[in-house]
Amino acid sequence: MQTSVTFKNLDPSENLKSYVRDKLDRFDKFLYNPAEANVVLAVEKFRHIAEVNITGDKLNINGKEETEDMYSAIDMVLDKLEKQIKKSKQKIREHRCGSRTRGKKIIAEDTTPLDEDPATHIAVKNIEYKPMEIEEAIMQMDLINDNFLVFTNARTEKINVLYRRRGGNYGLIQPSS
Repeated sequence: MQTSVTFKNLDPSENLKSYVRDKLDRFDKFLYNPAEANVVLAVEKFRHIAEVNITGDKLNINGKEETEDMYSAIDMVLDKLEKQIKKSKQKIREHRCGSRTRGKKIIAEDTTPLDEDPATHIAVKNIEYKPMEIEEAIMQMDLINDNFLVFTNARTEKINVLYRRRGGNYGLIQPSS
């Protein structure tokens, strides 16, 4: 991580610079691309202020802490930034996982029985399906955890069902012409 350290009302110290750089290097495991960190260390009367701005990986994270000791201020602000980075990465992960199931979305689930016999219950799921090739449907099946995928075959423009068979193979149900 590329780090710049600025001192305000404080004598520049190589120990503080190396301490900050060592602590910021632990964030490299959270960021995929090179990031840039701007650190401002300031002293105002008895308050020691550490302010950090990290830019990279489509993130812009800021943090500021003030204590009576500069090292504890640095530790506290970096802990705060670590939480922010993890939270942002989790949001990105959840957003990406939501886009994996576009081929099959459950709109509503109705578990009311279709006939009056209380022993027979049929769960009804309404789904949306989109046109795709069979190879793309197989890739979608690898991404989702369901045992079947309903889709429109892009070549025949008819509804098909791809399902997992015992042994890890796939089965395809398609209407006859």
